[in-house]
Amino acid sequence: MVDAHEAYQKVLAEMKKHIAGKSDTIELMFITVVANGHALLEGVPGVAKTTMCKTMADTMQAEFKRIQGTPDLVPTDIIGYTYVDDQNEVQFKKGPVFTNILLVDELNRAPPKTMSAFLETLEERMVTAGGTDMQLPRPFTAFATQNPLRIEGTEQLPKVLADRFIVKIDVDYPNMEEEEEMMRLKEREEQVVIQKIISTPDILEMQEKAKTITMPNEVTSYIARVVNATRKDIHIVMGASPRADLAFMRAAKARALIQGRQSVTIDDIKFLARPVLSHRMAVRSTGGIGVHGIIDGIIATLK
Repeated sequence: MVDAHEAYQKVLAEMKKHIAGKSDTIELMFITVVANGHALLEGVPGVAKTTMCKTMADTMQAEFKRIQGTPDLVPTDIIGYTYVDDQNEVQFKKGPVFTNILLVDELNRAPPKTMSAFLETLEERMVTAGGTDMQLPRPFTAFATQNPLRIEGTEQLPKVLADRFIVKIDVDYPNMEEEEEMMRLKEREEQVVIQKIISTPDILEMQEKAKTITMPNEVTSYIARVVNATRKDIHIVMGASPRADLAFMRAAKARALIQGRQSVTIDDIKFLARPVLSHRMAVRSTGGIGVHGIIDGIIATLK
């Protein structure tokens, strides 16, 4: 049986061979995998989003595939397509979505029709082609990146689609110490070999264990009050949907598991508040304090 806490600490140590800082980001990514969800990574180009996804897949002995979002990307580029072979038989060519860890780079550069088809596939975890339903591999986690600004043909992901991701992880610029460490890591990168820490069966085992983590009534009540508060703030046009409650529950159980606990605490919910809520809310442009400021205010106000 795999020890989730020990496994996470070893994965973190291996990833630190390639990544400077970003401990909270790595924790949220690992939580996403254990919670059997998908995550949206938001940050400017060049802050190691792709490197983190690839390195995490390497530590998990998981198959990794990457898709680049482009304006001409079509659904078949992601899910696959049918064709007639030399024997005049219909075959299906599987797309890159058939993997364990999938990275979709700059999802908000893809056409709306492709975005919708992709996210529907994530939700159902299957592909339908030629009248046949094909399940995606298990485990399966998708990380999608988006630029935080409307630049070079990008648009913000619609809230109804963003809501499918269990968390949104903000990947910021490194501080000066981290930037110096990044250069030192890059200098000796060729000498570093990433160890395989856990296997895909280990991930499936942790996903099942996470479901057994208990959530006290006071935590359940706190989650409901936090989500409800997002619908009443005067600076918010659209609050979080009930899917946010479920995201809190799944992510908090995963966090408790990898920290070696058998029960969720309110501190878990506070840690997850920004990642779970920020992409599910629409804020008035006149708000001034921004979505993170509003979430922080809700957490500070609720007792």
